[in-house]
Amino acid sequence: MDKILIVEDEYKIRKIITSYLEEDYEVFTAEDGKQALSLFSDNNFDLVVLDLMLPELSGEKVCQKIRQSSQTPIIMLTAKSSEENKIEGFNYGADDYLTKPFSPRELKARIKAVLRRSSDNNKASIITLKDGEIKIYPEEMMVKKDNKDCDLTSTEFKILMELINNARQVLSREQLATKVMGLEFSGFDRTIDAHIKNIRKKLKLNKDEYIITVYGAGYKFTGDI
Repeated sequence: MDKILIVEDEYKIRKIITSYLEEDYEVFTAEDGKQALSLFSDNNFDLVVLDLMLPELSGEKVCQKIRQSSQTPIIMLTAKSSEENKIEGFNYGADDYLTKPFSPRELKARIKAVLRRSSDNNKASIITLKDGEIKIYPEEMMVKKDNKDCDLTSTEFKILMELINNARQVLSREQLATKVMGLEFSGFDRTIDAHIKNIRKKLKLNKDEYIITVYGAGYKFTGDI
């Protein structure tokens, strides 16, 4: 049974989420940021549901701390609903972002989707780019540049692999969102763009290098593998 950490300071919300998930998952809860990090360091969680507006230590800080040592999937659950807030969340390392008020059913579906893509092992051989400067390890879901870990989130890795596996084909944002995230895509949602930006930044790629933006259509991978 997968272990999930719920970090939420509001008791009623924490109780609702726990009640909805505990039949399928082993659920742990924290009501502030410091407690969350303490629990995280003592347990091997499969996923974290993280509120942002927390006492003691903000959710953003908690996310950053977790990302310093782990690629455990993180779903941000927050009242911060602007497009800028969402992009910031992905920049901090979140794999998904759900705004309040939310449906427990949707949260459960998102958890299932994130866990599925996180544990989906691709058994392909190591992929190298830029004469070996970048190495992609599909089975370990890991990317290294100059032998240093690029720290891609599971969602970023899945997007990168989807583009590579469909090299030279243009994939729309809708296709990437559906295939990789398992969710409906809104035309006004910049989620995929934020993930692509993070991938380029972490791999130190220019906009015209490997992952190409096809304006009005989507993205395509142009490297030889």
